[in-house]
Amino acid sequence: MTAVFEADVPSAPASGEPALLEALAGDLAELAYTVDGVEALLGAAAYAALGRGHLAPALLEARRMSDGAREGIVPVLLWLLGETVDGADLGVAFPRTGRAGLQRLRLIEPSEGPGAGTSDGAAGWRAAVELRPYGSDVGGGLWVASDLGSEQRPGPLRHDHVLGIGGASLTLAQTVMRNPVARALDLGTGCGIQAFHLLSHARHVTATDISERALAFARFNLLLNAPALGLDPQRLEERVALRLGSLLEPVAGERFDLVVSNPPFVITPRTGSPADAYTYRDGGLAGDAIVETLVRELPGVLAPGGAAQLLGNWEITEGTPWDRRVGRFVPAGVDAWVIQREQLSPVQYAETWLRDAAEDRDRSAYLDSFAAYLADFSSRDVEAIGFGSIWLRRPSSPGALVRVTLEEITHEIEQPVGPHLSAAVARSDWLAARTEQAASGTGIADAFLLVADDVTEERHQRPGAEHPGVILLRQGAGLRRTSLLSTELAGFASACDGDLTAGQIAGALAMLLDRPDPAFTAELLVDVEQLIREGFLIPAP
Repeated sequence: MTAVFEADVPSAPASGEPALLEALAGDLAELAYTVDGVEALLGAAAYAALGRGHLAPALLEARRMSDGAREGIVPVLLWLLGETVDGADLGVAFPRTGRAGLQRLRLIEPSEGPGAGTSDGAAGWRAAVELRPYGSDVGGGLWVASDLGSEQRPGPLRHDHVLGIGGASLTLAQTVMRNPVARALDLGTGCGIQAFHLLSHARHVTATDISERALAFARFNLLLNAPALGLDPQRLEERVALRLGSLLEPVAGERFDLVVSNPPFVITPRTGSPADAYTYRDGGLAGDAIVETLVRELPGVLAPGGAAQLLGNWEITEGTPWDRRVGRFVPAGVDAWVIQREQLSPVQYAETWLRDAAEDRDRSAYLDSFAAYLADFSSRDVEAIGFGSIWLRRPSSPGALVRVTLEEITHEIEQPVGPHLSAAVARSDWLAARTEQAASGTGIADAFLLVADDVTEERHQRPGAEHPGVILLRQGAGLRRTSLLSTELAGFASACDGDLTAGQIAGALAMLLDRPDPAFTAELLVDVEQLIREGFLIPAP
């Protein structure tokens, strides 16, 4: 078993003084440095702009504040806005930690260049890292340390940049099915966001990363938030293990009930030295090989019945549908559900990721990098890049019936969507059990069904027409699907009130429509199964 990571990394926050971390947590709580507290301090509009990476409204609001609000604004100025703060103000705002304590924790550093000194002659201090409040379903108000972004500290990011709370990490946190498990793996933990959430429903979490700095940030965050996360700082290893290494190497030979990963899936051209790569996003393999590798290998670390959920990019090559190519990644005998949420052209993709790392400041270098992206995609006939989520499951027993589903859902869905995905898997399992019984039993024919509470029906017809030309079922929650119904399927759904079995409803429709052929009933029940799978109809309790 790989040794637990315990190294001190000088370029990351220090976590070796539990009493000092406890003091910091007390000061932050006293300052109301929480999601709600910062929003109340800055106002909803300025806070929303801050979340989009626009600092100006928050800066203007901070400068308009009276002296009475000065203590509360200090952490906002320091860690969210990247401003220089007086040493005296730090002492007042952080009476338990003190300016010296913040420096020992490596959260602040002396300001450099013009303005390093302040008007009263006191030394100026700036953030060494970002420390952001985070509202989660784990323990309420938490704080997350990560590297400063380019909006707070101008210039390109360092290549071992540790990403904070971003759109992808939040998307994964909202997508994970949070069923109670014994052992969970956070593969590529970064600053530790997924581990925070896993601790709410996993007895033990193993968090891995290829970056020492990332693991140091994750440990700092875990220890700073230990009470809210239910951790004993003196016995962290009882619930969390931090491991250093690439992909699945740190957990070779182990098995987990749940694996989650926001891997370094960004597709970047293989130019320059590996040291030039950004570890938080670049997996070091050509094209989408990092995602393909994980999809193929993750089932090998899953316990029977265990599942993995990850985000990823995949290349869509000319002449090959995206689902056919990604479907080839999935090993035989594994349940899989892939949802493509977005497609970008090579040009759009290059724009996005060069801007992400603030590489668009130097025109000459930017043009060279942009050309490298386009040449790389062209070399593999890539016409688009897909983004989405992947769910994999190892069957509980060998030879069990498995299902591989690949679909595209680009419209807005309800968040968090994890509970709805979990319910969909449960319905699919229910259907699979019925299918196995069908050869010797009745399949879904003896099941009582209901229309889900969030489902509504729409009927459209031409003026003067006797019957509707279009009948739709729409979901108001979850994946918010829409299903086009035939007349007989619409009639079936309208009768699903739990009083009659599916077979009785199908039989009644066959008589009503004068369709005595058994094939009609069989085909209708197949369509009904799809409505169950998609959540329009659900088994009655």
